[in-house]
Amino acid sequence: MTGSGAPADVSVGRTREALGPSLAGFLVEAGYAPVSPPVLQPIEPFLELSGEDIRRRIFVTQDEGGAELCLRPEFTIPVCRLHCRDAAQSPRDYSYLGPVFRLARSEPSEFLQAGIESIGRTDTAAADAEVLGLALEGLARLGRRDSSVRIGDMGLTNALLNALEVPPAAKRRTLRALAAGRPLADLANGAAEEDPNAGLLAAIQGQDPAAAKAFVENVLSIAGISRVGGRSAGDIAARFLAKSAVQANGGAGLNERNLALIERYRAIEGNLDEVMTALRELVGEVGPSDSLEQALGLFEERTGFIAARGIDVGGIRFSGGFARNLDYYTGFIFEVASAHAVLVGGGRYDGLLTRLGAPEPQPAVGCAFWLDRIAGTGDRDV
Repeated sequence: MTGSGAPADVSVGRTREALGPSLAGFLVEAGYAPVSPPVLQPIEPFLELSGEDIRRRIFVTQDEGGAELCLRPEFTIPVCRLHCRDAAQSPRDYSYLGPVFRLARSEPSEFLQAGIESIGRTDTAAADAEVLGLALEGLARLGRRDSSVRIGDMGLTNALLNALEVPPAAKRRTLRALAAGRPLADLANGAAEEDPNAGLLAAIQGQDPAAAKAFVENVLSIAGISRVGGRSAGDIAARFLAKSAVQANGGAGLNERNLALIERYRAIEGNLDEVMTALRELVGEVGPSDSLEQALGLFEERTGFIAARGIDVGGIRFSGGFARNLDYYTGFIFEVASAHAVLVGGGRYDGLLTRLGAPEPQPAVGCAFWLDRIAGTGDRDV
């Protein structure tokens, strides 16, 4: 699939420790400088930025001062933290090799991972294609040619939800349902129940936010309420405002039209050439949206760069319903899988660096190789 002509160095039966140095050397040769983030990491970034699946499986400990730490559950956040501490902040390409730790049932909870992170490149489509190309070339170097490629696009998915003006709460629930493969019908707006605070919500609907918040705080003050469940009057007022905005937008779920269009997007599947017609038709039905057109343009540009690397785009399948189980992905995502397990997974996470303290937004994309699975000793899907 890669067209690289790499030697068939069969990996199955070799240990992960034997495969690791070979893959790490290939990634360094490709221009990705090796880094080794600490195994012990502060837990907060993972709790705030990782998906529910990883949050449930983290190993937690404390330092002498009582600060909560965790064993490194993945490499992307630790590598980005290292990058944020670099004052130069210039575009950098990193590679890594080391163990990650996640709680699992009836299986080892320590895995060996290798991978790359490309931070700061502004040629988005070319960088995406390069990471996918290196994933396939790396597997070929290890003798794994028995794989298929599936891609998705969180940038396109987010642009669609924004163009449909899906309320924020419904958008979060929709993205989580896509990542978990759950039905979207559960998110449809149903018959509205009578809200005990309907009068107050009606009174602040459409008001200037500052004036509405002051009004709610005054009402609470008159009632002698300063805190409820640990929330201040200001916090309670903010929640009322959010609830009022949801009601003004037709509810906390998906309306009938939005549900139908998102289900159509979710059902779009095929090779990269086949799906463009279906995506164009869907975008036309959604209506004018600059961000949606830009996301679709980037999709087409990326496909061109993938083809330019000698990768057969006819062998790569796009799925509108594909979403990886990490919350920080913002664009192109992909998985390379055998018949039994995902061998490599990755994607674009342009918003992560600023959330970790970088002063300016920085585009970033990367992928992780699961060496246990490549060696044939672990068959889990993550």
